[in-house]
Amino acid sequence: MKDLIKKFVPAFLLDFYHFILSFLGALIYGFPSRLRQGFGGQAKKLRVIGVTGTNGKTTTIEMIAKIFEEDGYKIALLNSIRFKIGQKEEINTLRMTMPGRFFIQRFLRKTVNEGCQYAILEVTSEGIKQHRHKFIKFDIAVFTNLAPEHIESHGSFEKYREAKGKLFQISRNTHVINIEDDNSNYFLNFPAKKKITFGLEKGDFNLKNTNLKLGLIGNFNLYNALAAICVGISQGINLETCKKALGKFEGIPGRMELVISEPFKVFVDYAFTPNALEKVYQTLTHQLINSSTHKLICVLGACGGGRDKWKRPVLGEVAARYCNEVIITNEDPYDEDPWQIIGQIEVGMKNKELGENYWKILDRREAIRKALELAKKGDTIVITGKGCEPSICIKNKKVSWDDRKVVKEEFRKLYGKI
Repeated sequence: MKDLIKKFVPAFLLDFYHFILSFLGALIYGFPSRLRQGFGGQAKKLRVIGVTGTNGKTTTIEMIAKIFEEDGYKIALLNSIRFKIGQKEEINTLRMTMPGRFFIQRFLRKTVNEGCQYAILEVTSEGIKQHRHKFIKFDIAVFTNLAPEHIESHGSFEKYREAKGKLFQISRNTHVINIEDDNSNYFLNFPAKKKITFGLEKGDFNLKNTNLKLGLIGNFNLYNALAAICVGISQGINLETCKKALGKFEGIPGRMELVISEPFKVFVDYAFTPNALEKVYQTLTHQLINSSTHKLICVLGACGGGRDKWKRPVLGEVAARYCNEVIITNEDPYDEDPWQIIGQIEVGMKNKELGENYWKILDRREAIRKALELAKKGDTIVITGKGCEPSICIKNKKVSWDDRKVVKEEFRKLYGKI
């Protein structure tokens, strides 16, 4: 249906349609991001924080929320994992990181009604393309990083970056930017009352001047934490409170989540872009595999159907460079032939050092079981592509699924207990 609409409906009409929907959503719910609500006897406006970038958005949002709650604020958040308003929360089962316009405006209205001081939203390029960010007054815009993604949808990397930049065009109060990203200058050029930068070595906040220590593995988590610190500092929360909150942060479901620890380790991660996948593999090989006798076994969830076909062989090439053994399997094929998707990933793996140490197993459960059978004591398995997503999308059906649950079920069948 979407392909037919794109084929027969002029682009400018589709654009106008999405814009009108955004306006109607804001109008119906009273432009909630601009409302003032009583907080402790004083009328204060809800402040909205938008986090964008290719990777790390969800974790950064959760870290920001942890910092603000540590300092006593009542917050709301909306990301790819969950929706939360004060103490009420629900799992995001929509399979949309940034839901539709009416959903977002209704969410913000509830946030105001519940007396929350801050709302933290995950902002995607696809959402921006459909004007879902319009008629929301963003006080703070956060840029995590940028790597090629959604290229087929946007037309080019430059247009993808331009879509991300639109968040910074409408948010002119505070900008938080990863100074070590190659695209940082693009985002720094947007005007703002306050600009705060971060990085591992550079920026207003870095590892040296924050003395940050985190209980999570991976440099990408350090970047996420530094971004969260910048947001906290910008709102008057002191550094020690930020660090105290992050010290309690134990990670989020499906993001480098350790599911099995003995006799080998099994991680589940959401990574589905080449950049994110490489960072996951680098982290595991550098920090966990200390012997040449121990292997990294990777279950590579094939790139979802109907989009970003360019990256399929790239994902295969990345896996071949880092993994000792790979099982390519199904993810969310939608209307595409899943075997064709798997074959396109395989193209990137051929003629690499991996040789013949890979398998193509369509059934994701069987693929996970194969990895568990291959693993020996001290090895590490990582299953990527879905994280904690609760379903697999095949054509117009959603099949109930959870990588973490399946890992435990298959491990129990093989070894009797966890």
